Amino acid sequence: MSLIETMTCMNRRNLIRAAALAALPLSAQTQTTAAAPQIVASFSILADIVREIAPAALLVTSLVGPDADAHVFEPTPAHGKRLAQAGLVVVNGLGFEGWIDRLVKVSGYAGPVIVSSRGITPRDAGKSHGHRGADPHAWQDLALARRYVANLRDGMAERWPQHQAEVKQRSAAYLERMAGLDRQVRALLEAIPRVQRRVIASHDAFGYYGAAYGVDFLAPQGWNTHSEPSAAAVARLIRQIRQDGVRALFVENISDPRLIQRIAQEAGARVGGTLYSDALSAAGGPADTYLKLFEHNTRTLVAGLTA
Repeated sequence: MSLIETMTCMNRRNLIRAAALAALPLSAQTQTTAAAPQIVASFSILADIVREIAPAALLVTSLVGPDADAHVFEPTPAHGKRLAQAGLVVVNGLGFEGWIDRLVKVSGYAGPVIVSSRGITPRDAGKSHGHRGADPHAWQDLALARRYVANLRDGMAERWPQHQAEVKQRSAAYLERMAGLDRQVRALLEAIPRVQRRVIASHDAFGYYGAAYGVDFLAPQGWNTHSEPSAAAVARLIRQIRQDGVRALFVENISDPRLIQRIAQEAGARVGGTLYSDALSAAGGPADTYLKLFEHNTRTLVAGLTA
């Protein structure tokens, strides 16, 4: 499958279901939605992966929506109610959702919770930017995302054994698409000399991507967006940009672009575009599925590095 075909490959099952719901009266829509078993995922990227492999009879929603930052998410009673009514809850793990354990507890949800990153050896985030411990952004490596799919496949098959065959079939097809995209991403980046693959992003969310595909990412913020970078850290980063000849800086869809724009201006560098780190774009945007997000980020990086 070509890169363009991967980008345009949509989840037709969900589109058909959405069109059917839209054709119903409002009362019938409510009844249909309420009757469908629901899987609640913690954030939009994970919800899209779940949708690709979940049985057609199940409805998938996310707590943190498109273009929203899960690091600073504040649950409301309505989110707790959604969890209480769920048939399955899916989380990333690795400390990404610092609020999820308390939300599950207060919601009264007593069903299974699938930790999608289970079995992944996390990247050490080190001590930079005041953060320690595991980097939770493992989905930024397509090879590691295959572990997500395996965990989700097994968890859904156990939760709904009557749908086991469908889950396995959908998982296998999705894994094939992921493997094909992984090969194409590598080919695109390998065309750029390794020494030139140095970029700046808003926060340290691309460590797994960098390790997997040979790109050096620098960031004014650590992997958590709660804290603001110090003036000294920003000054060091500007000096490093000048010394190392960093070619492009990138803003993120979940971050305020003004800091990156100021750094670029002071360092004499250029802003190469927007990367999607912790959330999808809104529907119809350039990164409204996980695979489209990965392709968009790669194309944006390549364009910025070769400009």
